[in-house]
Amino acid sequence: MYKIKLFNNISEIGLRNFPKDDFVYSSDAEEYDGILVRSANLSLDSLPESVLAISRAGAGVNNIPVEGCTELGIPVFNTPGANANAVKEMVVAALYMSSRNVAEAIAWVDTIKDRGDEIPKLVEDGKAQFVGPEVSGKSLGVIGLGAVGVLVANVATNLGLTVYGYDPYISVDRAWGLSRAVIHANDINDIYANCDYITIHIPLTKETHSFINAENIKHMKPGVRVLNFARGELINSEDMVEAVKSGKVFCYVTDFPDKYLIGQKGILSVPHLGASTPESEENCAVMAVNELVSYLQTGSITNAVNFPVCEAPSTYIGRITMFNKNEPGVLSLVTTLASESGYNIDHMTSSSNKGSGTAYMILDLDKKPEQAFIEQLKELPGIIRVRVIG
Repeated sequence: MYKIKLFNNISEIGLRNFPKDDFVYSSDAEEYDGILVRSANLSLDSLPESVLAISRAGAGVNNIPVEGCTELGIPVFNTPGANANAVKEMVVAALYMSSRNVAEAIAWVDTIKDRGDEIPKLVEDGKAQFVGPEVSGKSLGVIGLGAVGVLVANVATNLGLTVYGYDPYISVDRAWGLSRAVIHANDINDIYANCDYITIHIPLTKETHSFINAENIKHMKPGVRVLNFARGELINSEDMVEAVKSGKVFCYVTDFPDKYLIGQKGILSVPHLGASTPESEENCAVMAVNELVSYLQTGSITNAVNFPVCEAPSTYIGRITMFNKNEPGVLSLVTTLASESGYNIDHMTSSSNKGSGTAYMILDLDKKPEQAFIEQLKELPGIIRVRVIG
């Protein structure tokens, strides 16, 4: 029986996907095999040795100590694309809010609520200060063409925008899903030089922190409108405030308010509503649970941020999974030991992750492995973690 600890409230729709005969879940478990989390911050020191996997019901994993988990052989799953439609809708709303001054206009109307019969005339006289351009006919730059970026780019072409897309790492699947009307930008400066609106949809890493800052804002068109519904730290807030004050950026709409942004004229701070829909939370929960179940029951990995995709047949006799350093000779040591110990390998799947220097393998033997053999595997050079399934 696998025990799962819930670190946040998780949609019941998702929790129903746990097989009742093999899984139990609660928010107060002390010893557990897996973790389901949304926004709670996890600490490596607080994780019991029993933890085999962590699944985040959402895309970002900044609240999880990923590097430490990698060293311990703990895959960290996320749910890319599960909340993509919700975020796309907020980006579309932000396009119009940044152009038509909708938020400021509504706030102004509240200031005349006590003017009685004067209100209609005040409205007619006052509306001129909120006039803004139409989105149709303008140009939009989409930085990052993942699950959200592709949806945004595609819908923007239908709104009458000329769309530039920039992503040097776009996957084949995402490329197939991208509208032919989207102009491929080989250089990000093509985005900065040509676009009236810019929206960013890339993951937050050490390399992408402050991806947009004072230096590259200089290359943008005067009066550009910038949207950020990905991660707050992707855009340097202090630099953006100065850019808005100078008029270089006409409006900045962000889903990530901070002490520099709140209350600044020309900056619309939204309280992290991008994925806050019932549908999104359900989609994320279902996906997160399914990833956890698949890994714990079969060893298959999909959508782990720290280990490669590795899937194997669901039927097996003696299955072993191993996390190891991505070094020459490790695989040979494993197969040699199996042969010398009297095991035939019926099926083997192995994948490596050059970025983290790690690899993962699923080994199906012709019979269930004995404990002595497992202990020998654990002692091999380069092996991080060994698990027997079934």
